[in-house]
Amino acid sequence: MRIDILSVVPELLESPLNHSIIKRAKEKGIVEIYIHNIRDWSKDKHRKVDDYSFGGDAGLVMAVQPIFDCINELTSRRHYDEIIYTAPDAPTFNQKMANELSLKENIMILCGHYKGIDHRIREHLITREISVGDYVLTGGELPACIMTDAIVRLLPGAMGDETSALTDSFQDNLLAPPVYTRPAEFNGWRVPDVLLSGNHALIDEWQEQQALERTRRLRPDLLGESAG
Repeated sequence: MRIDILSVVPELLESPLNHSIIKRAKEKGIVEIYIHNIRDWSKDKHRKVDDYSFGGDAGLVMAVQPIFDCINELTSRRHYDEIIYTAPDAPTFNQKMANELSLKENIMILCGHYKGIDHRIREHLITREISVGDYVLTGGELPACIMTDAIVRLLPGAMGDETSALTDSFQDNLLAPPVYTRPAEFNGWRVPDVLLSGNHALIDEWQEQQALERTRRLRPDLLGESAG
């Protein structure tokens, strides 16, 4: 997989994308991640990429020209399965989206900034818009990192135990059950006896019951139920 991320502050992306599972996946050749500074395509002598919005609204808007030229150059070199824009007014990212995007070959992520981007880019070049929640951030760099992390960890070979991702929360619309490790007793707090029994059938049943109970209590919306 190849992921290209377009940003006006690429420094924000460097640390999150160069450690842990993502770093190992890059070293193994499982994923290639390229970060592009949109300012490199600005025709302004000061590398300016923003301007005031028509209509007099407060806040600056990312201008159309640098973004268009950047995307146009990249798409002239290869086909992208998705050109994603990180926006608060978009469908919310979830595990189903991560699973779907992990099957793609080339993905481009455009990080919004300021008051957003010139809407003509959204209308004519973006193939998918994704939000990470109902709140507004300074820019789309953190959402881009979140999406990249969620996608890359699903790629074959990225994790030491590939079956681990299958038991994560949300993979089957349930939250994951509680997990414990040694020692079996600490500060008077004991690990549930069933997990120490060695009976895998009972353990599986307990985990399923716990996953259902936790989902019903914490995220009833995943079960199509209402809170309370």
